[in-house]
Amino acid sequence: MLAGQPGPAQGYPCRIPKVVLATVCLGLAACGGGVLAPRGPVGHAEKMILIDSLVIMLAIVVPTILATAAFAWWYRAGNARSRYLPDWDYSGKVELVVWFIPALVIILLAGVTWIGSHSLDPAKPLQGTGTVEVQVVSLDWKWLFIYPQYGVASVNELTVPTRAPLHFSLTSASVMNAFFVPQLGSMIYTMNGMVTQLNLEADAAGTYEGLSANYSGAGFSDMHFDVHAVSAQEFKTWVESARGAPRRLDEAAYLALGQQGTSPVLVFGSTDPQLFERLVAQSLPPGPGPAAPVPDAKQPRAKAP
Repeated sequence: MLAGQPGPAQGYPCRIPKVVLATVCLGLAACGGGVLAPRGPVGHAEKMILIDSLVIMLAIVVPTILATAAFAWWYRAGNARSRYLPDWDYSGKVELVVWFIPALVIILLAGVTWIGSHSLDPAKPLQGTGTVEVQVVSLDWKWLFIYPQYGVASVNELTVPTRAPLHFSLTSASVMNAFFVPQLGSMIYTMNGMVTQLNLEADAAGTYEGLSANYSGAGFSDMHFDVHAVSAQEFKTWVESARGAPRRLDEAAYLALGQQGTSPVLVFGSTDPQLFERLVAQSLPPGPGPAAPVPDAKQPRAKAP
């Protein structure tokens, strides 16, 4: 070390503890719930697809990593037993391995993806009785849940019974969005003037996080909601309690919800039974969306230089 040059303990503090801490934090981040902690049959099936795909890919990734390390060690400068073949240019066996194994992996992945994707079609009804219908509307920047069977609705909170099929009909009152409850299963898009279908089920009681998985403007990051999965009796109790709420979800209430902004949890004790159909038919105006203001047609356009 040159005289006057700072040593590791002087000008260059050790960064190893920070690196270790960052690595530990990154690992702990993977311990949270989500698609790898499913709480429904659809979520469990999707988790198995991920695991199967990972195992299939590791069948080629792990040998490749090991072979790279083995080649580096065997052909090191100090190994007199390694042969130097400067004129070698082809091996049928090597070509077979290089092409056959990746092709086999692709075929297996394609099979797993094809079969899994069709078996988990979001519109495919789940087996079971007592299906609960939920109409979902994405707004700027909140979620509206309508229970047509019970005549109640809620904002930014979804309560469902466990071990009962859930059928969601989804649309958007503004721009395109995406409905996603990671622990229950598939993500589905919502679009203005259209209805998408999603079938899920919660097989265990608990509170699960729901979110918007598609950027939809400035308040997109606040579009979270809780999914409360409760027993059948607790769900009946919740419905009766919701029916006692003084608010009514009619056109005026919808237009107020349609304004841009976040919202606390709200419960509506009664609803307009035709509201969802009117939204889809676009007989009610959509939300403003995060679009740029339309220029005044009366204003003269600036001439190009």
